[in-house]
Amino acid sequence: MSLALYGHPFSSYTQKALIALYENDTPFELREIGPDTPDNAAEWLRRWPLAKFPMLLDGDRHVVETSIIVEYLQLRHPGPVRLIPDDPMAALDVRFLDRFFDIHVMDAMQVAVSSKLGQIPMKSEDGLALAAQRLDRAYAWLEDHLADGRAWAAGEAYTLADLAASSSLFYADWVHRIPEACPNVRAYRARLLARPSFARCVDEARYFRPYFPLGAPNRD
Repeated sequence: MSLALYGHPFSSYTQKALIALYENDTPFELREIGPDTPDNAAEWLRRWPLAKFPMLLDGDRHVVETSIIVEYLQLRHPGPVRLIPDDPMAALDVRFLDRFFDIHVMDAMQVAVSSKLGQIPMKSEDGLALAAQRLDRAYAWLEDHLADGRAWAAGEAYTLADLAASSSLFYADWVHRIPEACPNVRAYRARLLARPSFARCVDEARYFRPYFPLGAPNRD
């Protein structure tokens, strides 16, 4: 049976898995979860009642949590692009940066979105202010991290860390612009957007932009 990915193309974590699949031209079927695809949603919830996507289905085995999906693909469906280094210490650096982007950028951005949607007990303006505060700290750290001129987050090789950075910085910049005082971060985001695998994700999700809770800017 071919691979199937359950998720939504506008979802940051679905995009993270999609990038891994696109990078290696791995054959798969995207089974979109939405109101028009109740059968996909039912199968997804039957296998993963915690209701977080994406979920990768490989035969009878399902894999959840995006970073784990990327590692699973490298183990079971490897391609020419190695997203996690073979060297254990280099892999540790990549995994740390993967966590940095998911926790300190994506989660910070999500505070603003969740407060706007009423999913957390916080006024929308307070959620936006807290997200901006957290993102400014993350942008400043990343600016220093990228100051050595490296092309990608973990060095010269494109890795899992850059998959995590792609959607994180893409959406975070919509919520709270990366300041001009962080030129390294702004240039890095531009490189991520130019990567064909992520550019494809962005294009495939354009139809859903009007539903972004805080309003999608007319750019990118």
